[in-house]
Amino acid sequence: MNKIGLIIKREYMTRVRKRSFLIMTFLGPILMAAIYAIPIMLALNSSTKNMRVAVVDESHWFEDRFTNNEEHTFVLMPGQPIENVKEMVKEGAFDMALHVPPTQLNIPSNAVIYSLRQVPMEVETYISSVMQKEIEDQKLMAKGVDPEIVSAVKTSVNLSVMRMDEKGNEKETFTQVQFTLGIVLALLVYMFIIFFGGQVMQGVAEEKTNRIIEVIISSVKPFQLMMGKIVGVSLVALTQFVLWIMLTGVLYAGFSAFIGLSGPGMLSSGTVMTQEIASSDIMGNEDVQQIVQIAQSIDFGTIIGSFIIFFILGYLLYATLYAAIGSLVDNNTDSQQFTLPVTVPLLIAIITSFYIVNNPDSSLATWLSMIPFTSPISMMVRIPFGVPIWQIVLSVVLLAGTFVLMTWVAAKIYRTGILMYGKKLSYKEIFKWLKYK
Repeated sequence: MNKIGLIIKREYMTRVRKRSFLIMTFLGPILMAAIYAIPIMLALNSSTKNMRVAVVDESHWFEDRFTNNEEHTFVLMPGQPIENVKEMVKEGAFDMALHVPPTQLNIPSNAVIYSLRQVPMEVETYISSVMQKEIEDQKLMAKGVDPEIVSAVKTSVNLSVMRMDEKGNEKETFTQVQFTLGIVLALLVYMFIIFFGGQVMQGVAEEKTNRIIEVIISSVKPFQLMMGKIVGVSLVALTQFVLWIMLTGVLYAGFSAFIGLSGPGMLSSGTVMTQEIASSDIMGNEDVQQIVQIAQSIDFGTIIGSFIIFFILGYLLYATLYAAIGSLVDNNTDSQQFTLPVTVPLLIAIITSFYIVNNPDSSLATWLSMIPFTSPISMMVRIPFGVPIWQIVLSVVLLAGTFVLMTWVAAKIYRTGILMYGKKLSYKEIFKWLKYK
């Protein structure tokens, strides 16, 4: 055990001191925070220039239907030829021109916007919605139907989903939140298994190619070397993951504080903000209530605990296989024929994740979350939706048992393959190694 500890320490210290580890440790949270920060910064700093739109409505249907606001101003140009108005746009008198041509039919359903620059999406959407509503109203009135009656009967339905347990307890669930959470957790597990499992394989293959392994094997047993590498790299993965969480939290908190204190359109004084919150009934706000309900519907303890367990066991299972593959090959090119069978179960789990989130209690979802080679991903997709404890426990036991079995198999392959060079291997010969005592 002391030798395994030394190997773990060597693997861990060697990798955390690499420049690539330091770069990715700090770059990862920055990229994750940027996904949150960039859209907000673009929205806050987007141009608030009032867009002047010249309207040439030769159908005379929409002349008094467009409303001016802070974002756009509509200027009617009755009797003006569209070519003259287009010249005004080129000269900068208007930002764009809206032309509704005359039509031989009763309904003018076509229009053209002329502009020197890209038309903002909100302006285009607004014009389209105004024209669509006016046309629909005219059609209704032609049929003798009052548009106000149609508007009055339109109703939005607030559909809630309540999940019951065997004891009769009810709990509201939010499918979209669970969908997103399940997919994100599955992708995280997949990413870490592939990335750090590949590091184990690459490290073993490099030491084998450089003949360093011959010196190391003279001091430790092949099994000790394999386990030391696997555990050492797993600790590197956990270290980087924890640092990512901490640094992302710091960046998120810092950016949120910056936006809250100095963002345009927001309160610029912490004192004023506190007074505003204190003087308002915040729990009466529907958005805040929904956020609280969503947070209460998520079992963070089960999700976090399950993620750690399935991530560690899933990584250990695949790391043993990657270590065995690294001992078989002399370079990364030769590893492709052996890595494909290993990565296929992970790819199946990722592909079927989009089916599982739509039906997390189906037979396929249950079986995939029990099969050890797919359970680290498939179970994490299901857990946000609520999974019986006995299924989670059974899946963990099967995954741990398979890891022990694969460790024995990988050790048999590792001890023979680690000292073989330049020989083209086949699956038949590898199976023979498993019979060696």
